Amino acid sequence: MKIANEIRNYQNVINGNRTHSSSGKQIDSIDPSTGKVWATIPSSTIEDAESAVAAARNAFEGWSSLSALVRADYLRKIGDLIVQHGEELAELETRDNGWVIRETSYGLIPSLASYWYDAAGATAAGSKGDTVQLGSSSVGYTLREPFGVIVGILPWNSPLFTFTVKAAYALAAGNTIILKPSELASVSSLRYGELINEILPPGTLNVVSGDGVEVGNTLVCHPSVSRVSLTGSGNTASAIAQSTARNPKPMTFELGGKSPNIIFEDADLEKAAQGVTLNGIFTGNAGQICVGGSRILIQRSIFDKMIMKMKEAITEHSKLGDPMHPESSMGPIANAIHYEKVCSYIELGKKEGGEIIIGGRHGGQSLLPDHPHLAEGFWVEPTLIKVTSNSLRICQEEVFGPVATVIPFDTEEEAINMANDTAYGLGAGVWTTNLNRAHRMIRKLESGNVWVNTYRTVGPELPFGGQKGSGYGVDSVLEFTREKTCYIEIG
Repeated sequence: MKIANEIRNYQNVINGNRTHSSSGKQIDSIDPSTGKVWATIPSSTIEDAESAVAAARNAFEGWSSLSALVRADYLRKIGDLIVQHGEELAELETRDNGWVIRETSYGLIPSLASYWYDAAGATAAGSKGDTVQLGSSSVGYTLREPFGVIVGILPWNSPLFTFTVKAAYALAAGNTIILKPSELASVSSLRYGELINEILPPGTLNVVSGDGVEVGNTLVCHPSVSRVSLTGSGNTASAIAQSTARNPKPMTFELGGKSPNIIFEDADLEKAAQGVTLNGIFTGNAGQICVGGSRILIQRSIFDKMIMKMKEAITEHSKLGDPMHPESSMGPIANAIHYEKVCSYIELGKKEGGEIIIGGRHGGQSLLPDHPHLAEGFWVEPTLIKVTSNSLRICQEEVFGPVATVIPFDTEEEAINMANDTAYGLGAGVWTTNLNRAHRMIRKLESGNVWVNTYRTVGPELPFGGQKGSGYGVDSVLEFTREKTCYIEIG
């Protein structure tokens, strides 16, 4: 399906119905490649948020009482539905945040379906406990029970993926859920929720868009909400923790990162050059990814050679252009506010003494002279900044864009110390053909995810979570259940 050029209106999904905001107000959704309005979403109110909670609470008893096998059947049907509507969802995601169509169509959509199928297979795990014989006259056992109503707070950089991992496993465990997408990119989530509600019982899954302070705060603080799962910034996590301090509830936080990608002299340099640039940071959504390898650490003996190879990889394979065009490999910054932030960090890097070795320009005309309709979009070139110290702000603060620093190191120990010298701990990459070194690095790196001779590979087979300032917990069936201990006297 091709998205029409006219401005489209999208609605909340509450209790199985598409609903406008109770205030009647709307928010414009901006296409980041053009800077133009392409859709509108509800500017929801506290009343709308409370209606979503009431719907989820009322649906919980019926959904949680279903057998694991029945819930699994629902989830498999959702996976099938995604495949059927994959083209539409991919295009909406691309229009919403600029993530290029060749990645949303051929990478993202199949991945979403696989998570729903995996969650279907995991439903039984959410109801399994343990039995313990406590002597001759008593027995003990544990039950796993759903929490109740879950709230999932979504980021603007990858709404469909985070929606999926939260909703699929929360529902598999027997919970009902409310998704709150970012007001900067809600369209794909609203349509996704609409499609899913063609299958699920009313109220089981609800989607409400609007301001994070008003709508988001109402949802996370509501006494009927039993657990919160956030993918977003550390500032948002701090705000949620503070606002729920008087009524604490379990939370999963998947936050930001300042991930190191470490290249040793014995690495396959051609593979490493492409891995740390094209896949590591200069991605289809312009490096706006929590696990982006924004600190590239290179052993000094190969430093100049790697710089040359990385520049060649970027020049040859990075093609900025209309994200709806299948040949475009990198899209724009997702919104105007973040565009200004990314540009300011490039200037900061230069002020701190960093040397721009490729890129550094921003602005539509300078990047895309052949596409005047994209001139007002939020475009930033893939940018490498050579620095000599990991202590600079450009090396310590999350830019969340197509900007990476390049830093030399001499020894393995120095690389480990530099990699761990950050408030974050989400991802790390190691490029080496030395198997012993690979295992040493995995153990010593303070990171929730470590990739060796690859980067940014994720899937339902393995958990994805962070350490330190990158958050804690993972979205999984077991984390969306709580354990109850039972004792029975049988003497």
